[in-house]
Amino acid sequence: MKDIEKRGLNTKIIHAGQHIDPATGAVATPIYQTSTFAFRDADHGAACFGGEPGYKYTRLGNPTTEALEKNLATLEGGCGGLAAATGMAAVNMVYLTLLGQGTHVVATESLYGPSRMILETEYPRFGVESSFVDSSDPQNVADAMRDDTKLVYIETPANPTLKMTDVAACAEIAHQQGALLCCDNTFASPYLQNPLELGADIVLHSMTKFINGHTDVVAGMVVAKDAEVLARLRKVHYNFGGTMDPHQAWLVLRGIKSLALRMDRAQENSLKLAHFLENHEKVSWIRYPGLESHPQYELGQRQMRGPGAVMSFGVRGGLEAGKTLINNVEIPALAVSLGGIESLIEHPASMTHAGIPLEERLQADITDDLVRIAVGCETYEDLENDMARVLDMI
Repeated sequence: MKDIEKRGLNTKIIHAGQHIDPATGAVATPIYQTSTFAFRDADHGAACFGGEPGYKYTRLGNPTTEALEKNLATLEGGCGGLAAATGMAAVNMVYLTLLGQGTHVVATESLYGPSRMILETEYPRFGVESSFVDSSDPQNVADAMRDDTKLVYIETPANPTLKMTDVAACAEIAHQQGALLCCDNTFASPYLQNPLELGADIVLHSMTKFINGHTDVVAGMVVAKDAEVLARLRKVHYNFGGTMDPHQAWLVLRGIKSLALRMDRAQENSLKLAHFLENHEKVSWIRYPGLESHPQYELGQRQMRGPGAVMSFGVRGGLEAGKTLINNVEIPALAVSLGGIESLIEHPASMTHAGIPLEERLQADITDDLVRIAVGCETYEDLENDMARVLDMI
């Protein structure tokens, strides 16, 4: 499709990076399930390895994977994307490219658990230092910056606290220090938020979540604004080998086509459920970007096109009451992850963020009573009735 960048968002979601197969007329992008590609002759092979466009070996590029990379790059407004085998492969692609001996990173304190944990437990072995701050106040980011800071890494909305970070403000802080800003955009997806347009240099996704949307594949993506940064990321990504399989890419391409439909339905359910929980006597607190009671509601209105479909809340009675709730709901599955078409519920302190030391976890507001629910596309009345039934048990 010509001029895809000028089309509407829903058109981009469905068509960007893809085309009718010229050989067969196939509408869906084919799965190029091959490890290697034949060259026309020796000179062609040498030219491909010398930098000319062309496929050589699937770790170094594949047409199916490339279609997905172009799709996400278009949706995020970047110069290109790099598809990764998992969300954590995408995270490590960024860390390994930008961090090294004698460098420092400033990061949101309530990151996805493993994104923080590896900075604390693995990267110090290579001389990398980290500072974790409440990035919902940009001044905390500014105060943590050092001469050797090379990366500011934020997640907004954050997992699992749903705190939000001002992307534009953090971009200005990072750039003043000569650092790059990477934003994990998993919770919002490109349907709701575009960090590159707000000043970020790199945007990252666990495509396992909303982008794929069907709880059946793990995948990651990194999109860069600048070609030089993309080239640096690509070199590390290809050499470390965390690249995506073409069948994975095909599944995500299939899943992303319904992104807008799924997000609209899940958001509609989420806003209704958030209001229900906010007014329920058994709920002590709730944080959801679509509620005016959210401390950064106005920021969400400015930099997002919708509040998303994940919320955290506390149940009166603390940990034991929360366990009663998640053990007895029938519609949300008790499972980690999020962004699937079905609802999922979990307890971050004992599950996704259990590897973070207690003191640091509490400092990041990941309390023992925090329950996270990722709302799906079920009939809303069924979700509310299920939650009401269990809350009455507490």
